[in-house]
Amino acid sequence: MKNRQWLLARRPDGAIKDSDFNLVETEAPTPGEGQVLVRNTMLSCDPTQRGWIAFDTYLPAVKIGEVVRSMGAGRIVASNHPDFAVGDIVSGLVGWQDHVVMNPKGQLNKLPPGTPLELAMSVFGATGITAYFGLIDVGRPVSGETVVVSGAAGATGSVVGQIAKIKGCRVVGIAGGPEKCRWLTDEAGFDAAIDYKSENVPARLKELCPKGIDIFFDNVGGDILDAALARLALRGRVVLCGGIANYNATEPPPGPKNYLNLVVQRGRMEGFLVLDYLPRAGEAIGALAGWVQAGKIKTKVDVQHGLENAPATLRRLFEGRNDGKQLLRIAE
Repeated sequence: MKNRQWLLARRPDGAIKDSDFNLVETEAPTPGEGQVLVRNTMLSCDPTQRGWIAFDTYLPAVKIGEVVRSMGAGRIVASNHPDFAVGDIVSGLVGWQDHVVMNPKGQLNKLPPGTPLELAMSVFGATGITAYFGLIDVGRPVSGETVVVSGAAGATGSVVGQIAKIKGCRVVGIAGGPEKCRWLTDEAGFDAAIDYKSENVPARLKELCPKGIDIFFDNVGGDILDAALARLALRGRVVLCGGIANYNATEPPPGPKNYLNLVVQRGRMEGFLVLDYLPRAGEAIGALAGWVQAGKIKTKVDVQHGLENAPATLRRLFEGRNDGKQLLRIAE
């Protein structure tokens, strides 16, 4: 079997380019004792990958010449491990490649038979778990509060807003383009949506949140974060999940101008990583599964095709072209 791999050729400078990577082809690896061979079928594209290939973050940076790191799912095609059988569907940090050999314990999660990969890699995957704990544990919503979500039509933001509605909150989403905003209000049940591409975000937040913002769940950073800080309610909370607006910046961006409003409003701004909550993942997946089954959470995925399109598919996130959770199918 052949194994195509995307290797990191250089650290990106600004927006990622195809030339930042090299596509190579080798023989598929052979699993050793206690290992399994996985045929990857679906890759997850996430904004955090931009950081992984640029510098050390909460994980060491991908080294030049190494396979680009990414979450993914696939089928075990050879196994030397008693707990993992040929045919099992698994997910983990498999990377941009057709095949991967791994020590499965602690590195691969077995998916229940029949679970659609689109759900396993979105609402039941890292993005859904991120949304759940970021809102419930860090944001601590109370019924009747106003929750504003940036990047609201994305994989994490859309689930955050819908959980907030389940918890009895009023929810405003910020997204790019009329179609995304319509989906938020017509399908996902948001109370209102702001199109940052065509509307004045500070003015619309003042209009839609006259009593202020109790929870701002931020996936974007930059000017959107600054606008939300200006509207923070008394004891308001800002949940820092990501800052995609600045991921391609070549110089450190300036800090928010309105951060002192945290002092005036006795607010709290806190970042978090889903890695801290993985031991409790079952709690989140159980709740999310119940809500999805009851029709209380709607999901939307954007599936592109072909391993050769991995860099272009990741770029879609930073160009605002993804329509929901961005996935890349590389095999049937």
